[in-house]
Amino acid sequence: MNIEAFRTYCLDKKGVTEELPFDADTLVFKVMGKMFALCSLKRIPLSANLKCDPDRALILRETHDGAIIPGWHMNKTHWNTCVLEELPPRLLAELIDHSYNLVVSKMTKKQQAELAAL
Repeated sequence: MNIEAFRTYCLDKKGVTEELPFDADTLVFKVMGKMFALCSLKRIPLSANLKCDPDRALILRETHDGAIIPGWHMNKTHWNTCVLEELPPRLLAELIDHSYNLVVSKMTKKQQAELAAL
């Protein structure tokens, strides 16, 4: 998956905004103000940090050695760094969905209702 496809997939999700809060080279995707994905435009190979269930994160790191590693500059229990070009697009889409859904599941009922109304 290239950066354009990654960006489009993230932005197509309900309630998602794109920001550059850290620097001009790091895209941050948020749902209702909560970060679920970030991607450096300068990092080679191109990779993205995605939130992940801790148990699933360990399994993914074992089964995709080198393509999924503990989150770069993130809480390594809850975030993975995924090398975009080394993973099948379908898996990457699933991991983006998982990250988004994890963040939404931690929102208050009121925030979830606001998101559903969008």
